[in-house]
Amino acid sequence: MKLPDYFIADLPREAVITSGLVSEACQTLKRNAQRYLATRTTQQIIHVLEKLGRDWLNPDFAFRKQLLEAAPAATGFSAPILADGLDSLFSQLNAENLENLLIQELGNPHALDKLAPSGDRTALARGTQLQAHIASGNLPNPILVSILFGLLVKSAQFVKCASGQSFIPRLFAHSIYEADAKLGACLEIAEWRGGSHELETALFAEADCVTATGSDETLAAIRKHLSHKTRFIGYGTRVSFGYVTSDILTTPHPREIVRRAARDVIAWNQLGCLSPHVIYVENNGSTSPETFAHLLAEELDLLEATHPRGTLTPHEAAAITTRRSLYEIRAAHSLDTKLWVSNASTAWTVIFENDPQFQQSCLNRFIYIKAVSGLDELLRVAEPIREYVSTVGLAATQIQAPALAHQLALWGVTRICPLGQMQNPPLSWRHDGRPALADLVTWSEWERK
Repeated sequence: MKLPDYFIADLPREAVITSGLVSEACQTLKRNAQRYLATRTTQQIIHVLEKLGRDWLNPDFAFRKQLLEAAPAATGFSAPILADGLDSLFSQLNAENLENLLIQELGNPHALDKLAPSGDRTALARGTQLQAHIASGNLPNPILVSILFGLLVKSAQFVKCASGQSFIPRLFAHSIYEADAKLGACLEIAEWRGGSHELETALFAEADCVTATGSDETLAAIRKHLSHKTRFIGYGTRVSFGYVTSDILTTPHPREIVRRAARDVIAWNQLGCLSPHVIYVENNGSTSPETFAHLLAEELDLLEATHPRGTLTPHEAAAITTRRSLYEIRAAHSLDTKLWVSNASTAWTVIFENDPQFQQSCLNRFIYIKAVSGLDELLRVAEPIREYVSTVGLAATQIQAPALAHQLALWGVTRICPLGQMQNPPLSWRHDGRPALADLVTWSEWERK
């Protein structure tokens, strides 16, 4: 399927993108938003988005088929990994979830359409006129969610992708254009190399709101170039880990807990900020942390046959090989370290250590299993990374889970979820503990009394 030239990213590779082109595109977006978005009711937009979700779940949907055929070469993810990731997002894209999100964030599903009751006042929420999204290149779902949320609050959107990373956002934008051309006309997709200051200056001059996902250094660099009037929403460096209690491993089916852990390791090849670097396993259960690591290695080996990791860059493969060599030496000299690796490949690696210190993984299915006596010990050794922790995947009994979740929340973890769901947050997830939609709107209030 040949895509029409609707977006800047559709232009031939040799085309030159200028600051004038970026400025003109932004101004066109603002005009289109006034004509095509501001006049829509929220329910009309939800209807389009719900249909879009159904379409993307359909195996015969042309855009989905093209993505699964071409994206592995473009992204490095295998088709099964891409399919699972898309399904986890689009299975949630329905009217009930979107309406519940609006109620959670804005208090009223009609708050973007008219003055609605808000305590002793009535209030209207307005999306910013133009959102600029600076997309990270590692995972596709975050930028797709940003686009969906932008449409929901009736904002025009300019999506700037990293060089060579626009394929999936482009396909998604084209699917929106096909579903509703007027909504599609309120989107722009472009890609250029980071550090193209002339282009970014033109974009930031037009945008009322800038969202970005990336390293803390990237966010700091973007913030320096924004006007004080421009709203900035940045999501920086974060890490996540799993926690498995000894009691849950005394149940008749510890392998089910292992399977959940494996799902978190293979989801998006462990590359997202929600993926575990380490899975902590309590001592003194009927399944020891070392046995858990062994079982996890067996499960990852099975999943490589059905959900292969895909290709790596030479740099990524070298990082895994170098890290493995280090632990091979350690394992040869200490019973406190063991490792299991995929045969004749870098497809997966499991490291077991008695040392509980948090260790950042080199990712791409390289997972640490560490033994701890309990949550108190884990939180003590994890103190240096406390401000960077995003998600904890928890495997505990129904009796234990509430107290453990409460302790993790007080420590500062912003998302606690069942192990096996770490890379599958709900649409209503408050990313890094911040509002999903409320940051994207401005309120006008009428004090009637």
